[in-house]
Amino acid sequence: MTYSIVARDGRTGEMGVAVQSHYFSVGSAVPWARAGVGAVATQATLDVRYGPLGLELMSGGTTASAALRALLESDIKPEVRQVAMVDARGQAAAHTGGKCIPCAGHATGDGFSCQGNIMTNERIWEAMKSAFEEGEGSPLPERLLAALDAAQEEGGDLRGKQSAALVVVGPDPKPNYWEGRLFDLRVDDHPEPLVELRRLLRYQRGYRWVDSGDDLISSNRLEEALDAYSKGMELVPEELELRYWVAIGLLSSGKDRRRGLRMLKEVCSKDRNWVKVTEGLLKVGQPRLEPSVLRDVRG
Repeated sequence: MTYSIVARDGRTGEMGVAVQSHYFSVGSAVPWARAGVGAVATQATLDVRYGPLGLELMSGGTTASAALRALLESDIKPEVRQVAMVDARGQAAAHTGGKCIPCAGHATGDGFSCQGNIMTNERIWEAMKSAFEEGEGSPLPERLLAALDAAQEEGGDLRGKQSAALVVVGPDPKPNYWEGRLFDLRVDDHPEPLVELRRLLRYQRGYRWVDSGDDLISSNRLEEALDAYSKGMELVPEELELRYWVAIGLLSSGKDRRRGLRMLKEVCSKDRNWVKVTEGLLKVGQPRLEPSVLRDVRG
C-alpha cells in the first residue's frame, strides 16, 4: 500500500526505484534493482517474489513486459497485485490488479512507470509522471525523489506517511547481484520520510566525494583531491567524521600536512573521542601517520 516509481535514465543507463508508504520499512520489501538488468517495485497485496524473479528473468534477456506477464500468469491472485518493472533497454511495464484498494492506478512513460494504491485521489500517478518528465537532465536520484514529492503534494497515501526508500544501480552488469549499487537508502520510520530521504541522499553524495578524494590522493592528483574533499564537506558541513577522514587523508598522504593538521585539531577540539580514534590508528599502523600528530592534537 504505497506509491512508487521505477525508471531508467536514458542518458546514463542508470536504473532505480523510489517509494514512500504509510507502512513500516517499505524499503525492505517493495524496491528491487540489479545493475545492468532492471528495477522492480512490487506492492499492494505484496508478493515479494516479483522482485527477485523479475530481475532473474530480465537478466536472461526477457523484456520487462514479458517478465511481468510471465509472473502474473503464474500468480493465483494477480488481481490484488500492483507491480512495475523497467529493463536495461528502457522498456517499462506495469500492472494494477482490479482488486487493489482504491484509489489505485499507474501511468507509464518512456523508460519509467509511476504507480500507487490506497491513494487520496486518482491524480497522483499522473502528477508523478509529470514531475519525472519535467526533471529530464537532472540526476536520476533527484528525478525519482521529485516524483515522490509530487505524489505527496497531490495528497499521497490515504493513511499518511511513515517510510521511504531509494535504490539506484549502474548500467553495466556485474558478476554479483550486490555490486553496482550507486544508492541504497532507507527510512524505515519517520514523521517526514521524504525529507529524511533527501537528507540521506545529501550525506551519501558527500561521503562519495570524500571517497573519490582519497582515490585521487593515492594517484598523486592533489588539486583534484582537494576539490573533491571540498565538495564533500560542503554537502555535509555538520558531520565531524567526514572532516576527520579528510584530515587523515591529507596527513597520511603527506600532500597537504598543514591543512590536514589544522582540520584534525579542529575536529579533536570539538570531540575528544577523535583523539582516541587517532591513537587507535597509530597503534595499528593504519594509515601512515607520524607519531607527532598525537602530540599536536592532544594540545
